[in-house]
Amino acid sequence: MVKITIEKNDAGQRLDRFLRKYFREAPLAAIYRIIRKSLKVNGKRAGENTRLQEGDELSLFISPEQAEEWRGKGTVRTSPRQFTVIYEDEHVLIVSKPSGLLTHGDGREKSRTLANQVLGYLQEKGEFDPAKEQTFRPSPANRLDRNTSGLVMFGKTAQAMRQLTESLRERDAIRKFYRTIAAGAFAEDRIITGDLVKDEAENRVREVSGVDGAKAAATRAYPIRTGEDFSLVEVELLTGRTHQIRVHMAGIGHPLAGDPKYGDPRINEIARRHGITTQLLHACRLEFGDMDGALEGLCGKTVEAPAPKAFVRGERELIHVGKQR
Repeated sequence: MVKITIEKNDAGQRLDRFLRKYFREAPLAAIYRIIRKSLKVNGKRAGENTRLQEGDELSLFISPEQAEEWRGKGTVRTSPRQFTVIYEDEHVLIVSKPSGLLTHGDGREKSRTLANQVLGYLQEKGEFDPAKEQTFRPSPANRLDRNTSGLVMFGKTAQAMRQLTESLRERDAIRKFYRTIAAGAFAEDRIITGDLVKDEAENRVREVSGVDGAKAAATRAYPIRTGEDFSLVEVELLTGRTHQIRVHMAGIGHPLAGDPKYGDPRINEIARRHGITTQLLHACRLEFGDMDGALEGLCGKTVEAPAPKAFVRGERELIHVGKQR
């Protein structure tokens, strides 16, 4: 028999999800077989959707050797720090990610990521020890594309992670703002709407109507500085869909300068002459409303990240004639 005690950072999870993270190397079928036939919670049978509480005791009728094999080594790959800390308290870390760095790993890159750099940073500070955590890892609550720079929020505790995730899902207390350089003279506030559907194979998003699987999306965009050929635009995400800003801005005839996927080749050629080979998109500001619990320290705060040098240079070189909003 193997016994597992649920710790604070493991509480609140469904039983099956806890076991899938705890036994990292176990086949999925084995996890559900254990739940059906070889497991009790506090001495009683429990279903896969049982919510675990701190102090619960799991009794698993498997050998310690099998448990160790399924557990795996549990090592955390870290990499040299490239991010800048913008805000930090005991529950939350907000950093500014540079363009070119993945938030999470993908099929090609698993170690050189923002998530792993943050884990290394917290280990150095003594605030995270993977050997003492059963399933929890401090993780990003929001995700930026590789070539988007700016603010990413991390939950340093499980409670903070759950609250950040819920607030972002409900869109009731965290407002997210971006700055970008768009093609054309963008001269007035716009609310852009349109359903989006993602082609996973091509990692490309299309604006559609009446298609199964499409998700409603809404973006507010307004000019900060308007030039003859390019404009500095601030954008608020009213929903959070993959590539939303890039697709919506292209859909209204103002694609992002340098965007290789959704941009205008003629516009991109102009941007390329100024050394711009990808979209200039920066997650510049987070505004927090009424927050409590683990997020109480963020209540009413505005957190901002300065634009990177490449963005500032692009603005200076592309927006030749403009007016300040």
